[in-house]
Amino acid sequence: MTDPLAIRAAEPRDLDALTALMNLPGYRHGTMRLPFETPEAVRRRLFDGSSDATLIVAEWEGRIVGLAHLMRWNGRRAHVGSLGLGVHDDFQRRGIGARLLGELVDLADRWLGLTRLELSVNTDNAGAIALYERFGFEIEGRERRSILRDGVLVDAFTMARLVDPPRAA
Repeated sequence: MTDPLAIRAAEPRDLDALTALMNLPGYRHGTMRLPFETPEAVRRRLFDGSSDATLIVAEWEGRIVGLAHLMRWNGRRAHVGSLGLGVHDDFQRRGIGARLLGELVDLADRWLGLTRLELSVNTDNAGAIALYERFGFEIEGRERRSILRDGVLVDAFTMARLVDPPRAA
């Protein structure tokens, strides 16, 4: 049996599907996205940004159902990456977030040599918090009244995953 899920790099040809994904109410609920994002705004944010960003998508039988990014910092924070991810409203709880996160953690550990990964997550997003904890992230702090969501200020956790620096062969 073939796996219906494929993970690959996001491409500009994905713009319409990514715009639709990010405008879903459930997807947006767990992120800092605003409603009614236009394809042009999504294109600028996703594809006109830094070359230090990696953007991947999850495809379920050819349909884009997830998006994740890893931004590598530079200078004195060159050992740090920040990440985020989201999954289509109708495809949650199928392991898609875990596959996306696993790919980004592998990239950070084995290809980029990052020793700190960090993210922000709404404190009421128990599923995401549990997922991040499974991958070694720990809560470092609480950002009080951090995000305005549907007219209510909600708190967020700052989470990070620390690993020892890679060793020379």
